[in-house]
Amino acid sequence: MLRNRNPSSASALKRTVKLGLCTCALSAFTSGAHAAVLFSDDFDSNATGLNAVPAGWTVSNGTVDIIGNGFFDFYPGNGAYIDLDGSTNDAGELSQSFSLTGGVTYNASFTLGGSTRGDSNVVDVAFGTAFQSFTLASNDPLALYTIGFTPATDGSYALTFANQSGDNLGIILLDVEITNVIPEPETYALMLAGLGMLGAVSRRRRNSLT
Repeated sequence: MLRNRNPSSASALKRTVKLGLCTCALSAFTSGAHAAVLFSDDFDSNATGLNAVPAGWTVSNGTVDIIGNGFFDFYPGNGAYIDLDGSTNDAGELSQSFSLTGGVTYNASFTLGGSTRGDSNVVDVAFGTAFQSFTLASNDPLALYTIGFTPATDGSYALTFANQSGDNLGIILLDVEITNVIPEPETYALMLAGLGMLGAVSRRRRNSLT
């Protein structure tokens, strides 16, 4: 009966081959995927107004303002946008619900900017069960932020923005978008091929020990 004369070396080689194959499979999965846009809103289709509700959204527990386009335009050239603390000294919760698929990771991206009126603000952002607070000083420029969420089951899940203050000087919200990552069809074939190679390596290793 033949025996492997250097089992530790063979084991190390096996681990190296597995690592290389897994790395290739992961690289193929990452490069062979694209982001699908499920929702996008730049608020430009809305008429500006104080204590207004943008189309498709709900506002509860207070108010928000739709401003810009020359109307209380703190960020000229950016169309219409949302002041998350309306004009009633009671900041509202801006939200919208989406039908999401369980096990799929979604990213909600949005642009936030400081109030520009001398105060700092905190906005709580909830996406399904994911939650994050963002603190912006008055002069903080517009910047893109992202929060990710992977629902456990299919269902309806809300994206909510809630400014913490109630002094009519809120954080500015622009350009909300929700995406998920969809693998390209050929990616699955590459991953299956990689798994097949791992199986072949394992079988050859067992045969070399007998």
